[in-house]
Amino acid sequence: MTSVLRYGPALLALALLGGPAESAPAGGREPAAVAIDPTLSADGATARLTLVLSRPVAATAFVLERPDRIVLDLPATRCGFGAAERVRGGAVTGLRCGGAGPGRSRLVLDLGAPAVPGPVRVGPGPVPGTSLLTVEIARSDRDAFRQAAAVDPSDLVTTTASLPGGPAADERPLLAIDAGHGGADPGALGPDGTPEKDVTLAFATELHRQLLATGRYRLLVIRPDDTFVPLDDRVKRARDAGARLFVSIHADQIANPQVGGATIYTGAERATDAESAGLAERENAADAAGGAAGAAPPGDIAGILHDLTLRETRSASQKASGLFLKELGGVARLSAHPRREAGFRVLRNPDLPSLLVELGYMSNARDLGRLTSAEWRTRTAGAMVAALGRFFEAGPPPPRSASRTASAARAPM
Repeated sequence: MTSVLRYGPALLALALLGGPAESAPAGGREPAAVAIDPTLSADGATARLTLVLSRPVAATAFVLERPDRIVLDLPATRCGFGAAERVRGGAVTGLRCGGAGPGRSRLVLDLGAPAVPGPVRVGPGPVPGTSLLTVEIARSDRDAFRQAAAVDPSDLVTTTASLPGGPAADERPLLAIDAGHGGADPGALGPDGTPEKDVTLAFATELHRQLLATGRYRLLVIRPDDTFVPLDDRVKRARDAGARLFVSIHADQIANPQVGGATIYTGAERATDAESAGLAERENAADAAGGAAGAAPPGDIAGILHDLTLRETRSASQKASGLFLKELGGVARLSAHPRREAGFRVLRNPDLPSLLVELGYMSNARDLGRLTSAEWRTRTAGAMVAALGRFFEAGPPPPRSASRTASAARAPM
């Protein structure tokens, strides 16, 4: 086997993080996948190219003449390795990777003899949390190569049988609504004994009702009733379903009963302040209250991909946070510092923009009155619906298992 690129974990992290970070996709689009470790193995007249991805993508392979080359278009992907890698194996004499339009990368295999690619296949990766893209490359004669080069790439249907879920019929964005706490975990308690889990469930139910009425979204309610759901399961359910945004609903508590107002959190390794750090620590302990254990951290490769993708995801989360605060500011009381960051476990989605909305303080009598008011819930949920509309105003993102890529440019790279 000829290894095109085999960084050790430390060198790989430095190489990838040293490059310029791409901006997060607009309109709530799914953050780009990260591609690393392209490997070519040759056996006589055939060769196999593999590529490790942070998540599955629907790719298309085609051929171009003058000069001869095989092109692999990777939608919503950025290459996490060198722009040019020279290799030899089978008919392949070199490999290059670069941008091919907004949010798209193109992998080019230079050929020393005519060769054609087989179907692109995507399956489970070498470690949990990754995917492995594979394409077989077989030598051909000149006539067969020219026939393959005459096919318009837009007519090529990507192999999607191994992609989770298969082609999606409904391309509306899927939103995950998470009502905090539940079951054996009551969350914070108001002075009158009102549990946070009841407040969050009532609000999530109203938000779901209003979003459903718009007809613009598919909706996933993580906790539809008074049940306990472990924190990692909440995230997994949203990601497995292909959610485009994860919104977790909570209500804060603090020793000072004078403190009140709504706050929106996005994920970060380091909290904005001591209060945010303490809140994240309490919320992250929710699994202990419900009798669940936390998940183990990712391994080397999965961890590197997690960190790279997380940078783009958090940019999209910050955009959503700003829109939420702008809309909520017109209908609800905001806290003194309404935009914060903290290490909540439910906000550690590597490829899913996520928000944790603290609607107010259960420990503040005025806030508690609002939190338990049906009229306040209706008005505040309406503001969130407006914010979500602006977040997705550029149009719904493409489904992860799209069966066809956009038309590829015919110009050589």
